[in-house]
Amino acid sequence: MILPIVAYGDPVLKKKATDITKDYPDFDAILANMFETMYNAFGVGLAAPQIGLPIRLFLVDTTPFSEDEDLSEEEQNNLKDFKRVFINAKITKEEGDEWAFNEGCLSIPDVREDVFRQPKITIDYVDENFKPHKETFEGLIARVIQHEHDHIEGILFTDKLSSLKKRLIKGRLNNISKGNIKVDYKMRFPNQKKRR
Repeated sequence: MILPIVAYGDPVLKKKATDITKDYPDFDAILANMFETMYNAFGVGLAAPQIGLPIRLFLVDTTPFSEDEDLSEEEQNNLKDFKRVFINAKITKEEGDEWAFNEGCLSIPDVREDVFRQPKITIDYVDENFKPHKETFEGLIARVIQHEHDHIEGILFTDKLSSLKKRLIKGRLNNISKGNIKVDYKMRFPNQKKRR
C-alpha cells in the first residue's frame, strides 16, 4: 500500500526515533508499504519518520544511481542492486575529507542543496530478520545511508546548510509545510489529514 510521505514541518521529522524489536506490530506490512511508497516516489531511501512512525527503521535502494554516466563502471556496479533494510542503526564511525553532493528529500520536494559529508562510514544495525551486522560503506552508498540515518536522529539535510542558504530557501520550506506545492506522489502536510 502506498502511504503518504510526511512533509517538512511535521514534528515527527524532528523527533529522535526509538529502537524496535522483532515483535513490532505489523512490521512486515510496514516494510512492504515503505518499499512500495519509496518506489512510487522514485526515491533511493525512505525512513520510518517520513511515513509518520518515530522508529529506527530505514531502507535504501541505490539502483537508480547506477545509471549515472558520470560515475565509473566500478561505482555503477556497486550501486546496482544495493538494497538494504536498516533497523536500530547507529553510525559508529565517519572517516575521510568531507565532500559535497547535491541532496534532496522526499519530505522536502523541489529543494536540492549541496551537503557536505564524510565519504566513509561504519554502521551497526539489524536487518529485516533482526540479524545483527557491522559494515563499512563508502561513496554514494554511504551518503544515502547517512541521509536516512539522519532522519531517525531527527535531522534533515536542510539542518546541515549554512544560515545564508537556510534564509534563501525559507520561503520554499514554508510553502511545503503549508501544502502549497505540487508533487506527483502522496504527501501528508502538517495540520492536514490527507492531500495529494
